[in-house]
Amino acid sequence: MIDAPLETLFLPFLEGRLAWPPDGALFLRARAGAPLDASTFPGLVCEQSFKPDAEALDRAGFDVQPLVPSSVRKYSLVLALPPRQRDESRALLARALTLLAPGGVAIACAANNDGARSVERDLERLAGPVTTMSKNKCRVFWTAPLEQLPARALLAEWGELDAIRPIEDGRFFSRPGIFAWNRIDAASRLLAAHLPSTLAGRAADLGAGFGYLSAELLARCPGIVSLDVYEAEARALDLARGNLASLESRFRIEYLWHDVTAGLARSYDVIVCNPPFHTHAHASRPDVGRRFIAAAAQALAPGGRLFLVANRHLPYESALDAHFEPVRTLAQQEGFKVVEAVRASAARLARVR
Repeated sequence: MIDAPLETLFLPFLEGRLAWPPDGALFLRARAGAPLDASTFPGLVCEQSFKPDAEALDRAGFDVQPLVPSSVRKYSLVLALPPRQRDESRALLARALTLLAPGGVAIACAANNDGARSVERDLERLAGPVTTMSKNKCRVFWTAPLEQLPARALLAEWGELDAIRPIEDGRFFSRPGIFAWNRIDAASRLLAAHLPSTLAGRAADLGAGFGYLSAELLARCPGIVSLDVYEAEARALDLARGNLASLESRFRIEYLWHDVTAGLARSYDVIVCNPPFHTHAHASRPDVGRRFIAAAAQALAPGGRLFLVANRHLPYESALDAHFEPVRTLAQQEGFKVVEAVRASAARLARVR
């Protein structure tokens, strides 16, 4: 699949409008793909906190880190692919500018239907006039060489827009850019309400976000002896670590920055899951949820139980039936469905088929 913002971001370099600096560059919210090539763009340091994208960059030969320390060095070029969430996007642009060396250039790109013109105006507010190219239904825009940053007050203000803050009357801490960052999403709340208090043993939360389902599982089910918290987004996993810290005296909790779709290496008695079903390009991806189900099936011991919530229309039934028996719907409400599925042995699945 073509990643239009990524391709458009590098056009000014490929067309000779900008020169690649000899000392390399920093790429915020980096993604792998054409035309990004380590030999064409030497010295590129990539910051990416989403595990699948970070692993793709690593396979492509780039230096990739979930968070690049701002105290280590400044860069003569900083590239960025700002996210759709406005506060996170503005904070990313502010961070890009603070990471520039004197005389450095910042360049960003966004798709038109993701508010590219608004992002361009935001960069102008921070850095002054920008140069713009439009192609692939995207806009790429870059600053003049900046000897100093003109809007320092605004830069400081926007740099705090994605800061960690309390939500739900202080029960949890979250930040912009995380899924349902400022609330308990209705689907997770519905799933939590249907978790039996008798659940026990080794548990996992797949795609845990800032840790709401994990906290509810441990609060409702005192028989749980250990919990593995899986999350592909490092920014969310750090929040879960803080939100669950008070429970670590009573439960063994481990936090795993991991792409669940790649499979799980451990065995569990209970798995809870509100799987994602969109990509960074916002396309619907029910195959991701099906891969979460397959990973859960592989990791659950025979008789182990999966509790899953999803949008009612998502076609997960065939994936559930392929690995579990019985499968039953516990609730259908507000456009969501809560499913309990019991991991069957291979012999049992063969008999029912």
